[in-house]
Amino acid sequence: MTPVLQTRNLSKRFGGFFASKDVSLSIEPGARHALIGPNGAGKTTLINLLTGFLEPSAGEVFLKGEDVTRLAQHQRVKRGLVRTFQINRLFAEMTVLESVTLSVCERLGLGWSWWRPVGDHTAAIDEAAELLATLRLLDVAHEQTRSLAYGRQRMIEIALALAARPQVLLLDEPAAGVPTDESRELFETIAQLPRDVTIVLIEHDMDLVFRFAERISVLVGGALLTEDVPEVIAKDRRVREVYLGEALDG
Repeated sequence: MTPVLQTRNLSKRFGGFFASKDVSLSIEPGARHALIGPNGAGKTTLINLLTGFLEPSAGEVFLKGEDVTRLAQHQRVKRGLVRTFQINRLFAEMTVLESVTLSVCERLGLGWSWWRPVGDHTAAIDEAAELLATLRLLDVAHEQTRSLAYGRQRMIEIALALAARPQVLLLDEPAAGVPTDESRELFETIAQLPRDVTIVLIEHDMDLVFRFAERISVLVGGALLTEDVPEVIAKDRRVREVYLGEALDG
């Protein structure tokens, strides 16, 4: 099976400092994959390299077998690689339904006609409403995004990303700043997304990571320390030492 997302010796150098160093990943379609590591491990840098936000110093990125290393961000989005950010990027003055409908229109090439009456976008509105129902957001469809609890705002950002119909969804700390109860609900909702969407996430809450991920890559100092299923990662002494802070004899 061709990996849906793959890197070969991917590196990013800033002067003499390697923020990412020779990272090789291979992620299968439908995966639920987590990237973990201590602060400064290069997790967000890797996401930025995958999405074209940063240009690599060396190495390659492949999406469904196609070399996308030099493609711009929007070109990768059109090919099915979409991300969220650590900090929300929402349309604060719009309602939830309007925001997601706009994202659907952008995907359909109708963004330029957004000024037309809402009735002209019936199909896009229906699609947006269906997406909100899937993400348990239909009850707030007509509320302004700025008025919602932070956990709901994070879910709206995911809805905007899903409106692009990604094949690979990269989530950069989706639970950051979200209260515990809301973060659990957020991850339960993410876990129920269809398998035609591959999910790769960065997350610091290890309880959430080990409950959600089926495979985990551990980054340290910009390099890949190890990769395996959660049960093996949890028992890896190197991981406990560098990430969980346990002594070698702990």
